[in-house]
Amino acid sequence: MKKVLKKSLNFLLRSGDRSPLHPLTPSITRGSPLTEQPYGIPPHGGQLINRIATPAERQEFLDQADRLPRLPLDERAVSDLVMIAIGGFSPLKGFMEQVDYEQVVTDMRLSNGLPWSVPITLSVTEEVADSLKEGSWVRLDDPQGNFVGILELTQKYHYNKVHEATNVYKTDDDKHPGVAVIYQQGPVNLAGPIWLLQRDPHPLFPAYQIDPATSRAAFQERGWKTVVGFQTRNPIHRAHEYIQKCALETVDGLFLHPLVGATKSDDIPADVRMRCYEIMMDKYFPSDRVILAINPSAMRYAGPREAIFHALIRKNYGCTHFIVGRDHAGVGDYYGTYDAQYIFDEFKPEELGITPMKFEHAFYCTRTQSMATTKTSPSTPEERIHLSGTKVRALLRDGKLPPPEFSRPEVAAELIQAMQG
Repeated sequence: MKKVLKKSLNFLLRSGDRSPLHPLTPSITRGSPLTEQPYGIPPHGGQLINRIATPAERQEFLDQADRLPRLPLDERAVSDLVMIAIGGFSPLKGFMEQVDYEQVVTDMRLSNGLPWSVPITLSVTEEVADSLKEGSWVRLDDPQGNFVGILELTQKYHYNKVHEATNVYKTDDDKHPGVAVIYQQGPVNLAGPIWLLQRDPHPLFPAYQIDPATSRAAFQERGWKTVVGFQTRNPIHRAHEYIQKCALETVDGLFLHPLVGATKSDDIPADVRMRCYEIMMDKYFPSDRVILAINPSAMRYAGPREAIFHALIRKNYGCTHFIVGRDHAGVGDYYGTYDAQYIFDEFKPEELGITPMKFEHAFYCTRTQSMATTKTSPSTPEERIHLSGTKVRALLRDGKLPPPEFSRPEVAAELIQAMQG
């Protein structure tokens, strides 16, 4: 393998020549012992992808670092690079070529027919695209200018931003945060396989950085055959706790998997959310049946499509089930209350390979004095306590505790301190 990579790079930029590799060396596809036969549910597409450079490969890339064209990535693109490399986006090995991109945008499938609901692309300006040649290697830098990855540029193509927005986000309104990202990014997509130079510990949450191969090993060590994944970008509250524990009654383990990639500016910061999860883990959950880990992916706010996307990611992490609540991954009033649940009916269960667990909107029922949903509570609307995220944030900013029916007091205190800090 080292010889293949070395032969590839030796063709590159001889004596300062900036011409691309010719002919293009085939992409390196490999798997580590942890990823060749992963434990439990098969990854999406059947193989858990590993695009992290070996130490020898990394050194080869570093030796050429100053001679490669540089491409700076934003926070979301770095998250995508990492998720591809660790197998979280299996079966993707890189940023999507046009045939996969168009099929995903239009039909929620890759060109081979495999379900996939959100395009994973790397968009640049015309000027940047013109400076790069198909068949070349491109150095990928993080926002701080650090060399973090390699792109084998196989294709450049233009795309229709409005078409992507209306299909993926169901709106062309630039006030939608996901649509705004599309409109602000460049008009040309760069495609091709990637390598992540190395997997560094997360700067804030190294203890909770559990990648797909590791989570699968953890499930195996605990003897969990059925595992339910929970996605959240918000601090955990009583309704979350209720549906998690309902799900945990029927499976072996809970994989509490908060997203710590790029989110909206008004979302609660990741470090605050993680402290809230730690409080819940310490005081309110059975430690032997729950694993807390970070999801390094960026948030798209794509509602129903992102619900499918999040489920497939958790399948790659080894989850057999996935909780889908009210307005999963939604924002504003762009999606119907349970559209994120209905979309799962558009696929055959065996196509997705992970079982959605669909929950109604939970609330505190004053009649029964317990958490409930309309499926289990005889209450009238006036007997139900549930607060919007906007109202809760307003209470916290004013230093007021949300009612205990909405939030555990220790979590509320942590949020107040953060909001007023």
